[in-house]
Amino acid sequence: MTENQIAKIVRDICFRIHKVLGPGLLESVYEEILTYELNKLDLSYERQKSIPEVWESLKLETSFRADVIMENKVIVELKSIGEINPVHQKQVLTYLKINGLKLGLLVNFNASFLKDGFQRIAYHL
Repeated sequence: MTENQIAKIVRDICFRIHKVLGPGLLESVYEEILTYELNKLDLSYERQKSIPEVWESLKLETSFRADVIMENKVIVELKSIGEINPVHQKQVLTYLKINGLKLGLLVNFNASFLKDGFQRIAYHL
C-alpha cells in the first residue's frame, strides 16, 4: 500500500469521526476511535510509539512519541487545539526526517470543518 493510499484511508476515517462527534473532545478520544477503526480494517499501525534519537555518541531513548504510524510509512499527528501553528507543521516534518518517512498527516479535530484542520506534510515524496 502506498503512502497516498494510506493517507486516503486515514482521511476518510478522520472525516467520518469528525462528522459524527464534531470538535471539542480530547485528542486521546479521537486517537482511540481512529485506531479502533484501523483495527476493523485490519491495517498495521503503531500507537504512541517512542522514537529514539542519536546525537553524536548520545542515544536518547525517546525524542518524541508518534501518535500513530501507519504501515511503517505514514505518521499521523493528532491535535485537538484552537488552531494549527507553523510549529506543528515543523514538528511533523522533524518526525518524518528522524524516521526516514515521506508523509505525515496533521489532523486538528478541534476545527469547525475538518477540511480546515487536515494537512498533508511531505518529505521527499
